[in-house]
Amino acid sequence: MEDYLEEFVREGEDHVTELNNALLTLESDPEDDGAMERIFRTAHTLKGNFGAMGFEDASDLAHAVEDLLDAMRQGEIAVTADRMDHIFAGVDEIEACLDEIEADGEVARDVRPTITDLRAVLDGADEPATETAAQESTTEDVAFDPATLDADGERVVQATVEMADSEMPGVDAMFVLEDIQETFDVLGAVPEIDAIEDGEYDTDFTLALATDAGDVASEIAENGDVTNVTVQELDTESEGSETETAADNAGESGTDSVGEIQSVRVNVDQLDELHGLVEQLVTTRIKLRRSVGENDRRTEEELDDLDKITSNLQDTVMDMRLVPMKKIVGKFPRLVRDLAREEDKQVEFTIEGDDVELDRTILTEISDPLMHILRNAVDHGIESPEKREAAGKDPTGSITLRAERERDRVKIQVIDDGQGVDHDAIRTKAVEKGILDSAEAEDLTEDEVAELIFHSGFSTTEEVTDVSGRGVGMDVVNDTVTRLDGSVSVTSEPGEGTTVTLTLPVTVAIVKVLFVESGGEKYGIPIKTIDEISRMRPLKQVDGEEVVTYDDTVYPLVRLGDALDVPGETRNGDGMLVKIRDTERQVALHCDAVQGQEEVVVKPFEGILSGIPGLSGAAVLGEGDVVTILDVATL
Repeated sequence: MEDYLEEFVREGEDHVTELNNALLTLESDPEDDGAMERIFRTAHTLKGNFGAMGFEDASDLAHAVEDLLDAMRQGEIAVTADRMDHIFAGVDEIEACLDEIEADGEVARDVRPTITDLRAVLDGADEPATETAAQESTTEDVAFDPATLDADGERVVQATVEMADSEMPGVDAMFVLEDIQETFDVLGAVPEIDAIEDGEYDTDFTLALATDAGDVASEIAENGDVTNVTVQELDTESEGSETETAADNAGESGTDSVGEIQSVRVNVDQLDELHGLVEQLVTTRIKLRRSVGENDRRTEEELDDLDKITSNLQDTVMDMRLVPMKKIVGKFPRLVRDLAREEDKQVEFTIEGDDVELDRTILTEISDPLMHILRNAVDHGIESPEKREAAGKDPTGSITLRAERERDRVKIQVIDDGQGVDHDAIRTKAVEKGILDSAEAEDLTEDEVAELIFHSGFSTTEEVTDVSGRGVGMDVVNDTVTRLDGSVSVTSEPGEGTTVTLTLPVTVAIVKVLFVESGGEKYGIPIKTIDEISRMRPLKQVDGEEVVTYDDTVYPLVRLGDALDVPGETRNGDGMLVKIRDTERQVALHCDAVQGQEEVVVKPFEGILSGIPGLSGAAVLGEGDVVTILDVATL
């Protein structure tokens, strides 16, 4: 039962996110029939799922939301922001029910006040009274083979249901089918039920019903969306010789075929365990290769095969851990909408690149930082409609969340067209807080000034609002992204807007590194950051700093021994140079020796070690030795 509950909760969370986003679309465009159809399908599914699992109160809540939306669809009440607030409150209550089911296996909260509130909004709305003509007759077109229908001894009829014209045939059919299924046992449908609810029928669809009721046609025709019902009683003992031709005429529903299963659900704990086993396999492979040595050629060849298998398995597992951005950003449109309403601001929120994939761990970690950034964008970035109009801007502000893949990194940006960062105010506040002195503050570029907001507790706002609490979250953003081996930056143009950029790795844990030695200590440098390895070159002095030249380009020299405070003398003559890629950092590293490369399992430093410049983590080698992995960007 617990497995079913977990799957039910996960599916329910997806439905809530989908419902929120469709409601936002409807709120911005009340004439969007596609949004209304998605809303009804989702609300209907939630109601049915709650009922099927025995959570009747939650089912009644979803039903109340559905009824209020139905009144909007019928044109009985208009779509307004205030009424949408009531609907959103109902959706929030549904989400709270899911949280309780996940935690305790039951719904303990009292949802009746919310249901009463939703029903109150419906007061005064009249249900349309539509009289429907119904006929019961016999037809020669048979859609079902009676011999294949499991009626369990009951009478079986074939009912062809003709629907009224509608701009949303799928939604109307969904309600009709719901009414029919409450009264009759549906044995089959042409087209299939899912296709009917998707509106994939011309003017009618045909059902096989097991029933002992007499007037089937009149019962079905009570629904206002049905214009006519034709019923034929089927003989379940007959061979149904016309079935094949009739099925072809009805569109070959193919109800007897089952497609190949293309995906399966995997528990995240099992996925993490598999990932851990792959890490152990990589470490064991390193141990095995080092213990064998280079004397046994046959063993070396077999180890090469093991390398290929391990690498393929590693790539597969890492791909399994990738999750699209939409899994976390799906809730952000609702967040921005509620914040804007609270601040009496108008905001158009756009998401781009939500199909970009990241490791599950990274995606989970950056959810809260992105929320902090969006809160600040609404609260401190976007101006009030009056201020925007006075500045010659559109009264509706714009916020864009954009994600794009760049090789093995993902760049996520939050862009707003608000008032931008007040650089002078930040300089003043930085001096007041003792972060900088006046001279240092004046020497900073505007981008460097803007990045001062990442200091813990830094704020230029005297009043901390309920929306963002400026300064409470931006340092958390920086700490979290840095811990994930990423970086964060901010650029701003006064009066034009602000862009906060997060750059993160796609995956974590297993990387290929180059081993170097300095002062008798071994270190690892990620291969992806290295451009060239060479012997020591002639040195020059520029402004008192050591530099080396590559193709007429000057690169500052960083001696690992000095940077890491490692004692010892340089071996291998004058040592070796490791030139870092310009995209990472324009610098050349000096070391005593280069010792080869290997794939290793990197464990990021935590606690007090996590903030040390130049260090990103540690790796355990085959012999059990621990090697420090360098962060060339901060070295």
